[in-house]
Amino acid sequence: MSAGLAADKPQASGPGGPRWVEKLDTLLGLMVAVPAALLVLTDILVLFAGVVARYAFHSPLLWSDELASILFLWLALLGSVVALRRGEHMRMTAFVSGVAASRRAVYELVATAACLAFLVMVVGPAWEYAHDEMVITTPALEISNLWRAAALPVGIALMGVFALLRLLRSASNRQVLQSVAIVAAIVLAFWLASPLFADLGRINLLIFFVGVAGGCVFAGIPIAFSFGLATFGYLALTTATPMPALVGRMDEGMSHLILLAVPLFVFLGLLIEMTGMARAMISFLASLLGHVKGGLSYVLVGAMYLVSGISGSKAADMAAIAPALFPEMKSRGAKPGELVALLAATGAQTETVPPSLVLITIGSVTGISISALFTGGLLPALVLGLMLCVVVHRRNRFEDLSQVQRTPWARVARLGVIAFPALALPFVIRAAVVEGVATATEVSTIGIAYSVLAGLFIYRQFDFKRLGHMLVDTAALSGSILLIIGTATAMAWGLTQSGFSRLLAETMGGLPGGAPMFMAVSILAFVVLGSVLEGIPAIVLFGPLLFPIARQLGIHDVHYAMVVVLSMGLGLFAPPLGVGYYAACAIGRVPPDEGIRPIVGYMLALFIGTVIVAAIPWLSIGFL
Repeated sequence: MSAGLAADKPQASGPGGPRWVEKLDTLLGLMVAVPAALLVLTDILVLFAGVVARYAFHSPLLWSDELASILFLWLALLGSVVALRRGEHMRMTAFVSGVAASRRAVYELVATAACLAFLVMVVGPAWEYAHDEMVITTPALEISNLWRAAALPVGIALMGVFALLRLLRSASNRQVLQSVAIVAAIVLAFWLASPLFADLGRINLLIFFVGVAGGCVFAGIPIAFSFGLATFGYLALTTATPMPALVGRMDEGMSHLILLAVPLFVFLGLLIEMTGMARAMISFLASLLGHVKGGLSYVLVGAMYLVSGISGSKAADMAAIAPALFPEMKSRGAKPGELVALLAATGAQTETVPPSLVLITIGSVTGISISALFTGGLLPALVLGLMLCVVVHRRNRFEDLSQVQRTPWARVARLGVIAFPALALPFVIRAAVVEGVATATEVSTIGIAYSVLAGLFIYRQFDFKRLGHMLVDTAALSGSILLIIGTATAMAWGLTQSGFSRLLAETMGGLPGGAPMFMAVSILAFVVLGSVLEGIPAIVLFGPLLFPIARQLGIHDVHYAMVVVLSMGLGLFAPPLGVGYYAACAIGRVPPDEGIRPIVGYMLALFIGTVIVAAIPWLSIGFL
């Protein structure tokens, strides 16, 4: 990581490129990164001020949520711009990574050209949508809604500029022309074929939402843009829907205030790592179990459970745990492949530990209580953790601990006192929600304030120089997630308008075997969806369609949510397609092929645990 905003470098398509392009890219990148970072900080301060005013002074700020919502949309779009410049939008690279280097460069440029094509096609409708919002006045601040909606055309235009700059940075003009020609030819072919689509009926769903979306995803085009291209093509070429409606659905998907928890919890995850809170927790757990066979593996499972309850971001969780535990585990003879396999498995295991971003997303798109989801997520993750511990025990029963000394109880107690403020943070967050001090969106600001104070006055580890980069990283990751949610919401709306949701409901609801068969099919389906689409886009796309069916079959919303999230976690962290597995390998600095064999046993244990959770509803709803 670089130390500051100015040092943030884009991901280049290739070496070389005109010098003026590099300078322009750097200048514009800084002009976007600074406002994005300030928006993250401002939203934190606005929401925290709202909590303090309401709870401490009993004088709620009526405008705080509205201002936070306006800033949030700008944060989402500018964060998406930063993510595109840095090449951090979520995408599936399993196929692209396997081709020769020369062909891979063309695929990368095709992906960039495809993103540019979508942005060019949608920037006009985005401006029309924002212009239509001009006449609407916000209730609290009493300003034109154009101040909020303008984020869409501005963000889309800026993404288009950076996509163009990436193409210009390529050292091979021939490859650039080739990639642009490929995308232009495909777009032209679909436009010329538009009269044919009128007579194809529901076959168009397969063409666009399976063929186009799937083809784009496997070609390495970022998932958000793959969804956007498929939806734009379907609506523009097979329906009379005005394109501003597509932008409106994107706005709807990205604007749920509950999703403001995404950037706030991402920042909280980065904060606990920077302040040393994560290291304090791990040191204490290691002192308790370090002398037990497989003890540090148990620590890894427990630490991921605790840290997941704080950060809500899997990447932040693994980045906080691996550097603290892996060196000691390797010194005791653990194989790197085994370590990264367990790290990935714990990532899947803790998907339901609150405040999970996936749970927040489910609540936003299905209307299920976030507090109920947070309460219901604790036991299922514990069940899967116990299943992993069974595998750990079996694999480490012959470990040689003759050179390992048990930590004296006095030192354990001392480390426990040091770790206590960090260990208390998950309980502070949950208590704040349960006691009504803050909403699920606002509670992360309490965690942030707590972590800042702990870092400054307890752990005395607070690097102010890293704050700028942390805020930009938060904006980029949040923007990449929220743009997926926006385009997936538009795709789900397009599927609903086509009648697909009714067809899916009839098919799934008509399965023989009732609720048990529906649950079994859902597990298998979401394992596949989790590996291909990742958790959040899969939930946004299929959650509104499948949760009503589960409800009709008598399955409790929270119970079904837990099974869905755990199933998607299996797919997300299972090789060869699961991108979470490759993230774990990158964080652990271990080649992916070394963890393939060890992870099989862990994934089998997680699958058995998921089946247990599905079969025993009490594990999910017993404490509601």
